Amino acid sequence: MILSLCTGYGGLDLAVEAATGLPTCAVSDVDKGARLILGHRFHDVPNIGDLTLHDFTRWAGIATVLTAGYPCQPFSAAGKRKGEDDPRHLFPHIARAIGEIRPELVVLENVRGHLTLGLPTVLGSLAGLGYDARWVLVPASDVGAPHQRLRLFIVAEPAAADADHQRGQGPGRRHGAPRVDESALDGAAAADADVQRHGRGQDTREVGRLGSVDEGAARQRQRARALVGTGGNPAAADADDAGRGQQRRAFSAPAQHAAAQRDSTAARFGQYAAAVDRWQNVLGRPAPDPAVDGRLSAAFVEWMMGLPEGWVTDVPGLSRSQQLHALGNGVCPQQAYHALRLLGVAA
Repeated sequence: MILSLCTGYGGLDLAVEAATGLPTCAVSDVDKGARLILGHRFHDVPNIGDLTLHDFTRWAGIATVLTAGYPCQPFSAAGKRKGEDDPRHLFPHIARAIGEIRPELVVLENVRGHLTLGLPTVLGSLAGLGYDARWVLVPASDVGAPHQRLRLFIVAEPAAADADHQRGQGPGRRHGAPRVDESALDGAAAADADVQRHGRGQDTREVGRLGSVDEGAARQRQRARALVGTGGNPAAADADDAGRGQQRRAFSAPAQHAAAQRDSTAARFGQYAAAVDRWQNVLGRPAPDPAVDGRLSAAFVEWMMGLPEGWVTDVPGLSRSQQLHALGNGVCPQQAYHALRLLGVAA
């Protein structure tokens, strides 16, 4: 099962669940908005709260996968880049969790700036714990999103099990999976300095739709995982579920409707219409209006992040400010799933 730390709205975990087929057994976040989202979307699993105070030995033998999108502010170019001197630097506590649990797979996510500040320390800590690591930079545009949001993804596994993984027998590692070295990251690291922020004011985006009815948290996450694993395409997710006899709603558009939608997109988004239309086709649903009453629409940001419709914006009691804050700190699940494919975790 998956133990998620610094969970946010759970975007990284949707990707890891889709890639591994494992459920999430616990989450961890102290942010008030994130807690509301997790309580609504992951209400069947506990939120362990402050990870700096938690005894992780209780999860040994239970959590075989550990995920963490730990705070980016210590490494982001949008901040002061204090690195390990920043009080929000939580990786030492994540390393402690890894040492106490000894998971078979570790999946980490952070901003591109982490590549040049803090990554050697993280890799050294993992090596000291007996883990081999692979990492890659992936922009969200690689999966069709209308934005860059370049992110660093790190996968680590016990070094002693590496021989088994190479034979395709270990958890999370496929036979012949590529290893990524620093030279492979140089070109990507030079890309677009304006998109590595990981907080408020950041360019952000979204996943597929669950349907208009309340399916329950567990069912919603199952549907969301299916959409992530099929690139956000509801029709493909429906095909995957057909063998289980479960009914799905698939987005279908006659040719004339598709043409009308393209005309509408061009009128609404101008020079950005092609990028918006591409993401609409990936997600299988039209883009919401980007602004409501002259203010940025949280539903539009949610759509850009590839999230199921209403994943954040339909959470009871969540203010618009909290919605935008959570979305600004999140990860696009399709982007994370693509990174896991490149790193040999997902098929």
